[in-house]
Amino acid sequence: MCGIIGIVATSEVAAALYDGLTVLQHRGQDAAGIATADGSHLRVHKGNGLVRDVFDDKAMLLLEGKVGIAHCRYPTAGSEGLDEAQPFYVNSPYGIALAHNGNLINTDALRREVFEQDRRNVNTDSDSEVLLNVFAHELDTQKALTPDAVFRAVEGVNRRAKGGYAVVATVLGLGLVAFRDPHGIRPLVLGKRTTDAGNEYAIASESVALDILGFERVRDVAPGEAIVITPRGELFAQICAAPQEHTPCIFEYVYFARPDSMMEDISVHKARMRMGVTLGEKILRQRPDHDIDVVIPIPDTSRDAALEIASLLGVKYREGFIKNRYIGRTFIMAGQGERAKSVRRKLNPIPLEFRNRVVLLVDDSIVRGTTSKQIVQMARDAGARKVYLASAAPPVRYPNIYGIDMPSVDELVAHGRTEAEIEQFLGCDWLIYQDLADLESAVAGPKHPGRKFDSSCFSGEYVTGIEPGYFERIQQLRSDEAKKKRRVAV
Repeated sequence: MCGIIGIVATSEVAAALYDGLTVLQHRGQDAAGIATADGSHLRVHKGNGLVRDVFDDKAMLLLEGKVGIAHCRYPTAGSEGLDEAQPFYVNSPYGIALAHNGNLINTDALRREVFEQDRRNVNTDSDSEVLLNVFAHELDTQKALTPDAVFRAVEGVNRRAKGGYAVVATVLGLGLVAFRDPHGIRPLVLGKRTTDAGNEYAIASESVALDILGFERVRDVAPGEAIVITPRGELFAQICAAPQEHTPCIFEYVYFARPDSMMEDISVHKARMRMGVTLGEKILRQRPDHDIDVVIPIPDTSRDAALEIASLLGVKYREGFIKNRYIGRTFIMAGQGERAKSVRRKLNPIPLEFRNRVVLLVDDSIVRGTTSKQIVQMARDAGARKVYLASAAPPVRYPNIYGIDMPSVDELVAHGRTEAEIEQFLGCDWLIYQDLADLESAVAGPKHPGRKFDSSCFSGEYVTGIEPGYFERIQQLRSDEAKKKRRVAV
């Protein structure tokens, strides 16, 4: 998962891109980059680390231009080194810089096509660089630099690329380009503001980036849609793919997105509150005479759900863990050993809230289980009489292949285990999961009944289909052991 933003303004955009990245930092803490276009010059600065570490005054001063894009990286398999920091750049045709959120599932085949058919070279293992070269080739074949030429090029990308992707790019001589995969798996939202000098536009992964910069959220970019915005503030849009079932990623609402964001006209905050209501109702169905004394969220993402559960159960809601804000999100740590160490550094219990109580811990989801297991033990060590654990999401039994670097199936705690076996592994006195139907209903809400989502990590149903041998290949790339070998090699 990554954060992307593109801006076309009537003044310099580098500072706004920087500010936009800071509020998308939760989507990627591994690397960051900005590319700006100024006339016939394209300038790129990128590096490993947090946004604040990558950019200093000197770097910002060099990023001249009124059109630009930015990216913060969360490393998926094969995109973990300095060379894979984005945006990527090619000088032909015209000069294009591109930033991408998502994952292509036919990267190997595309890489061969790009070399053998398109006669272009890819220098890294990143599927984003492959996507850039596919787009560059398709645009080159149009022999023109117009919005219509871009739309035909994106049609070519959508025919060739398979997976989940949201893209922002700058094309010298044209402006800002953005497009989204035909299923709309990865999020992308359009914003606008009007100044005395004219219209300005921004396109970002989440609406919160638009809010912080003073852009009004206009709408989500449609599945399969491409948008071109010229430096003069002219906007052109067109659907560039055959109609497909719209299936945005449900894990955005569960974990990744900020609660103050709107996605697909759905408030992430409200969706998480509804998750708490449906999970609380399930708890009451299973244990109407429960003995829960207090509901405690595992910060931060589960707070909305935990508040609703406590209200429904009629018990106290308490903050029982203090979070160290200077430790990254454990889900996206590089290896299990690092994740395990980070939990203790990241969370510290308040014994007063646990001592002699039956505690219901609420988490947004349980992936590997290593974090949950340690937190359950922390609650016991803090004096809890019993420790129950509720997950606002169903069991994660399958890999996510559209841009969330969930581990190989062998590292998923729910894969091949019953809920009773997971409960025993985690060491809690009771484990309760959200039902998938309830999760999907909670996210859709009353305004979008029946809306479909990509819930593949829970259901194992992949909207794009899967080629034979794909899971074996990603297991080789995504396992902690494989990542350890790559880090040692680097």
